[in-house]
Amino acid sequence: MGKARIIVDGVYLIGGPDVSRGDDAASFIVDFGGELVMIDAGAGGSSRILQKNIEDAGLDPKRISTLILTHNHIDHIGSAAYFRTQFGCKIVMHDLDAGAVEEGDSVRTAASCYGTFFSPTPVDLKITGDHEILRFGGSELHCLHTPGHTPGSLAIYLDRAGRRVLFGQDIHGPFLDIFGSDIGKWKESMKKLLALEADILCEGHFGIFQPKENVKRYIDGYLKNHS
Repeated sequence: MGKARIIVDGVYLIGGPDVSRGDDAASFIVDFGGELVMIDAGAGGSSRILQKNIEDAGLDPKRISTLILTHNHIDHIGSAAYFRTQFGCKIVMHDLDAGAVEEGDSVRTAASCYGTFFSPTPVDLKITGDHEILRFGGSELHCLHTPGHTPGSLAIYLDRAGRRVLFGQDIHGPFLDIFGSDIGKWKESMKKLLALEADILCEGHFGIFQPKENVKRYIDGYLKNHS
């Protein structure tokens, strides 16, 4: 287990294989002047580790107002109920993936693939548009609908310290019928992400990519694999 890592001013990696547990996808915290936004929540077995990593970074988990789930797979949503119950944060995700979370669907959440289960968990705000902006104080956090891996996948981005930071979880897939995957839609989603010209890519499983040229190379590499 490692510790939280600063990606750029006020943006922290607080979970993932080298930071919390091996079955966790990456989790992040964005500090908006004291109000905290969490992005994804691991596979469920590391709730207290994630909490400790937040605290060790000098942040108060009680200040997490919002937890954004980028899609409905267990390695991204597992500790969502813990953070909602313990700290009162609101869970946000796209409407097309929210049903599996609220129903605790073992197939669509991929819980069955992990040999575990996911308890039904309420989603407080369901995004329905292609691009919604969440505002925290005077700052904006952009939520883009990027279907492909799942029908309701989201990518998140913000501009911080002169750089554009993109949270593009599971760009690599996989693409399975049981997940409702769609390669055609995924390709269009990747074009949206390339158009952002992000300086930093925070990917769900394969690390942090920067500068801009490496972000483009990473996304282009998967597009070529599926051409």
